[in-house]
Amino acid sequence: MIFAQDIETVRQPAHEHWTHSNGYRLFMSEKKSLRRPSLGTVLLVHGSSMGSQGFDLDIKGDPDASIMDYLACRGFDVWRFDCIGYGRSDKPDDHLATVAQAVPDILAVSDYIRSIGNSDGLMLLGYSSGALRAAMFAEKHPERVKRLALEAFVYTGAGSPTLRKRAEKMAEWKSSVRRPLSRDFLMSTMTRDHSETTMESRKLPFIESILALEDSVPNGTYIDMCENLPLVDPRAITVATAILRGEFDGIASDEDVLEFFRLLPNPDKEFVFLPGVAHTAGTAKNYLRFYSAVLSFFARPEPVFVGTH
Repeated sequence: MIFAQDIETVRQPAHEHWTHSNGYRLFMSEKKSLRRPSLGTVLLVHGSSMGSQGFDLDIKGDPDASIMDYLACRGFDVWRFDCIGYGRSDKPDDHLATVAQAVPDILAVSDYIRSIGNSDGLMLLGYSSGALRAAMFAEKHPERVKRLALEAFVYTGAGSPTLRKRAEKMAEWKSSVRRPLSRDFLMSTMTRDHSETTMESRKLPFIESILALEDSVPNGTYIDMCENLPLVDPRAITVATAILRGEFDGIASDEDVLEFFRLLPNPDKEFVFLPGVAHTAGTAKNYLRFYSAVLSFFARPEPVFVGTH
């Protein structure tokens, strides 16, 4: 078993990769495990309002600001990618980047990773609408997924104050393909549920990393989360799954996410409450509770005996 407190996080070199999804260029970044052989391949799936750059913050004196570095130093090959419409990937004028449209993007990344020699199943970690993207991919391509971790996840949306407020602007979201980003809005993703949960030193670097590549983002996942939930069927997700739920996260209610968890058929499943955490666990003061839960789930030995029912 890995004891995270006994391992120092140090900045790791990033390796740039490119592939194509539905004819568009798709950007990927990889950080290799310090351990050989590695413990597996982790793929990080971003949410609605930013590309994947927030997974690899570079803050002097704070190596843990990058979850990629944290996991690579503890034995995993770690990848991030920008869905089409985000970050350094192509941004077609008519591409809404819905949850379903991310499935071929993740499949293209999976194909690429396989093509360079890693044929094991992916360990997916999805954040917010990225959790929906990862869950939908696991539902449609279970053979490609070894473990699935869902952070800031929502199932039906029942009882969500964030989505209730967001739905008030549905006409605005549906009137255009993209919406503009601002510093104030990005700050609100860290403070809207509780003003004191986020590390002060990570707020501006997180915002600046996003605005360096984005001045707008697609509206597809906002429309999906306000109008089309539920998007995934928990009964159809057969892979080992962990749900990581921030205490103050307004994207979903406890009851909504616990019902999803109850319906998952694979007994290899975990529900982790994250105390003192709101919507953005990676920038939270209690981020280590999130990191260690992910590490524990991904490093856990596979069951030796699997009973029949």
